Amino acid sequence: MMVHRAIWRRLRSNRIVDGTRFPKTLRIMYTEFYKLAKKPFNMTPDPGYLFLTNQYREALAGLSYAIVERKGFLVLSGMAGCGKTTLLAWVLGRLPCQQVQSSVILNPVLKPEEFLEMVMLDFGITDIPESKARRIWMLQNFLVQGDREGKINVLIIDEAHKLSVELLEEIRLLGNLEHGTDKLLQILLVGQPELEDLINRQELLQFKQRINVHLGLQVLSAEEVEQYIQHRWKVAGGSLPAPFAAEALAAVAKRSTGIPRLVNSLCDNALVLAFSEQAATVRSEHVEAAAQDLRLVPKEPAPVMMKAQPAPVAVVPPAAPVPAPPLTKGSAVAMQPVALKNEEILTAITIAPEYEKKSLLERWVSLFGFGRNGKNRMEPRGGMDLR
Repeated sequence: MMVHRAIWRRLRSNRIVDGTRFPKTLRIMYTEFYKLAKKPFNMTPDPGYLFLTNQYREALAGLSYAIVERKGFLVLSGMAGCGKTTLLAWVLGRLPCQQVQSSVILNPVLKPEEFLEMVMLDFGITDIPESKARRIWMLQNFLVQGDREGKINVLIIDEAHKLSVELLEEIRLLGNLEHGTDKLLQILLVGQPELEDLINRQELLQFKQRINVHLGLQVLSAEEVEQYIQHRWKVAGGSLPAPFAAEALAAVAKRSTGIPRLVNSLCDNALVLAFSEQAATVRSEHVEAAAQDLRLVPKEPAPVMMKAQPAPVAVVPPAAPVPAPPLTKGSAVAMQPVALKNEEILTAITIAPEYEKKSLLERWVSLFGFGRNGKNRMEPRGGMDLR
């Protein structure tokens, strides 16, 4: 909300710019203020902004090698927002288009027959038959023709961690298409770390054995986050260093946890806040405010409500017990019922020698003056009133 309010305040203070209203102000935002040719932190994957760390260079080399050398199956995994799609776009853009023909599936949540149809459509195949056998025959002829022309056929499946086991088996069968000693179709599975868990399932053992190259992308370190920001600022036409204070760069690294997509979101929102204040430098408070808006700041645990303590109650000491007459052996049988307090009853039960072998209930019968006046009937002795 802070970013939205900052935009609104800025628009209200500049309603009319060169005779125009909101459109021009919305269009320029902070790019003209910071002397940029374009926005440096757009969310859309753009190969032109690709920042090559060591792990990205290794991933690029692995992708290029697997495609050019026709290795068949390749897996690229990484957390959401780590730049997998940007990496693939860069590779496909660098491979000669006259030598590579590709089909890219961005949403693989499809039925097997729908998936095969989507693959063919993205390869540019039209007039697709209804029969699955004819579809496979048509696709195979297309791939063989491309191979004869010296082209490499590439199938790229994004969000592959969402694939079903049934669909992965269909993809495995597509990977069996061969022409001579070469694979007709190079298949790249791109997804989040759950993809590795999916492939490791026992029923997909045959599929796993066909994977020739495994690649992974990790999050950026704090140092790489700073280099990433400087790189994108330069590509966008800005002069170095980028106008981020050291504390702001540290805050971006902390709140983004090194995920490039979150770095872009934080920097873009922080620049809007700084621009609304006409600040030449993005400060840490701008980044923290942006992180709050993006829900990247963990919520503090709710305070534990303490129960109210009861008011102290005055304790009245019990009255001194009235000493009972001494009990001798056999005297309890003839004892008349008397009004006893609870503590006196418990004391009498404890000290009476003849009660040592009786149960608790039997002791209470004697103390309350109950006796057996009949074979099967229990009545109080001495006329005790039970009402």
